Amino acid sequence: MTMQVSDVIAPAAAKRLGDMKLSVVMMRDILLKTMFRKNLDMVTDLSEALCIPIPVVQELIDMSRDQRLMEATGTLNANNGNEMGYQLTDAGKSRALDALAQSEYFGAMPVPLDVYREQVKRQSIRNIMVTRQQLTGAMGHLILPDDLLGQLGPAVSAGRSILMYGPPGNGKSSISNGIRDALGDQVFVPRAIEYAGQVITVFDPIVHVPSYEEADDPNALRRRATYDRRYVKCERPTVVTGGELNLSMLDLVYNPTAKTYQAPLQLKSTGGIFIVDDLGRQAEPPQALVNRWIVPLEESKDILALQSGEKFEVPFDTLVVFSTNFHPNEIFDQAALRRIFFKIKIDGPNQANFLKIFAMVAKKKGMTLNEDALIHLLKVKYPTIDNVYANYQPNFLVDQMVAICNFEGLPLQMRPDLIDRAWANMFVKDEHIVK
Repeated sequence: MTMQVSDVIAPAAAKRLGDMKLSVVMMRDILLKTMFRKNLDMVTDLSEALCIPIPVVQELIDMSRDQRLMEATGTLNANNGNEMGYQLTDAGKSRALDALAQSEYFGAMPVPLDVYREQVKRQSIRNIMVTRQQLTGAMGHLILPDDLLGQLGPAVSAGRSILMYGPPGNGKSSISNGIRDALGDQVFVPRAIEYAGQVITVFDPIVHVPSYEEADDPNALRRRATYDRRYVKCERPTVVTGGELNLSMLDLVYNPTAKTYQAPLQLKSTGGIFIVDDLGRQAEPPQALVNRWIVPLEESKDILALQSGEKFEVPFDTLVVFSTNFHPNEIFDQAALRRIFFKIKIDGPNQANFLKIFAMVAKKKGMTLNEDALIHLLKVKYPTIDNVYANYQPNFLVDQMVAICNFEGLPLQMRPDLIDRAWANMFVKDEHIVK
């Protein structure tokens, strides 16, 4: 089954307490903690804070009143549609403090892991279809070999792992970002999930970009109420890591003060893309990093561990893009390579594409092309490096000439002598330095 943007099925909001599929004690305690920490006393405000419908909140309040943990204030608030106010009793405050000592989490009710699994299936990255037109539109600003999109398209549509390799400076990172932009639809990201009574926060404003429907305006609540507000409707997420990636970043992060967990990077990227840039530059060996991904890549599930040591499975629904300047045979064994579904070499441009990139960059920077300078570049300079072109070089050379012109007080221009000065900064000669 393939799907377009409108095909993603939204999670339905609970109609009654039993639909939540969470421990009643956990929900009651989150209600008490939220009232205590946020000083809320109205059902509508609590519904907004807990991200659950008003009837469900009212059931929790009624249950808490029966247990003498909460009481009505006896006054109607005219500013809130004559709502009855509620407050914690002394026993309620005591229970809220006890619950906060066990876990500082309050606010949005978590989504049970089993319920979240079903939503992941409904919006799986492997169910989308990316067309050539979408991919071309997302990468239209890049000058790419004619056959490259034909290789990338099936890889992206399959939602399987991709390894891009080749010489540095040829746009592997830009292509990775283009893949991200080509997806273009939305998924529902839980604010938090629950497993075995533990809360794991998932929504991260650094990673997740809410869609326009999440905007804070008078009509937003009405729109959000059409689906379970424990989720945030977002663009498909993208997590980008580079040389800083280590194995510990792929584990649950436990906050011993708050006694809550934060989802690891790959769980935050569920339904989207996880880009491992500059593979081979991390402190961890590339083989060790890929070994960590073997089970998730093959079985579409990951295994995480709580502080207690208990292990459990979470969905792994992520398009993993590895990017490296090394040849794959240098950093992986054949078993690891076999598990990476698509392997695409990204070479430098040929001379014709190099000139297209050079002309595009020069125009963007406001510099007129000069025939003598280009002939000097192609006939004198590039033969010294065996005519090996790279995508980064036009930008580098034009920026250098712009900097020189600005320093010398010259109008922006391209000359053979300026090409020489720019070229000198692009490479460092091998020479012995006397200490």
